[in-house]
Amino acid sequence: MDDSYEKMTQLAQQIAVCEKCQLHLSRKKSVPGEGNIHSKILFIGEGPGLNENETGRPFVGQAGNFLNELLSTAKLKRQDVFITNVVKCRPPANRDPLPEELTACSSFLDEQIRLIDPLVIVTLGRFSMGRYFPLARISSIHGKGHWVDGRMIVPMFHPAAALHQPNLRDSIMHDFALLPTYIHEVEEKITAEPVENANPASEAAEKKEATDGVQLSLF
Repeated sequence: MDDSYEKMTQLAQQIAVCEKCQLHLSRKKSVPGEGNIHSKILFIGEGPGLNENETGRPFVGQAGNFLNELLSTAKLKRQDVFITNVVKCRPPANRDPLPEELTACSSFLDEQIRLIDPLVIVTLGRFSMGRYFPLARISSIHGKGHWVDGRMIVPMFHPAAALHQPNLRDSIMHDFALLPTYIHEVEEKITAEPVENANPASEAAEKKEATDGVQLSLF
């Protein structure tokens, strides 16, 4: 029997009482993430904002509304994907996460990636992008799929960027519209690989086909 749901729930409980960094001092609710724990695609944002700190859910403010619109552009539904952040508690005044805060939360995100085992990871914003492309500029690589350690990583602008810079809106929507193509590319690559050289992601593909969507929601 698949125990990913139980393990993800236990992880969320650990996050809720975590005191590894100073962010726990000002949090109201931790925001572990939510969605389909068997999703083909994982979205990683930066950190919770004001609304997220109140509700314990990721992307529920204006940026969340735009993300929902973007998912529709990509022919995806929010309940079919998993959404989380690199830090699970709100940085005061929505400031950037500090290096020690990113480090403190990294093991939680590593475990989420291991449990979900997505075919494609979409990073939203430069701090989540920095996990995979620490020296890159998001303006140079956004919307392009890159293979990193056998997994497709697609850096994107954070949806909130369009709220502050409306000229980015069309670019972000264009990038999201490409996501079905990247998912298909990964599935095609997995199918074409000989069994003896199969990428670990092939196990993920089999899991996605064999398992109905299981939602993680703590609310």
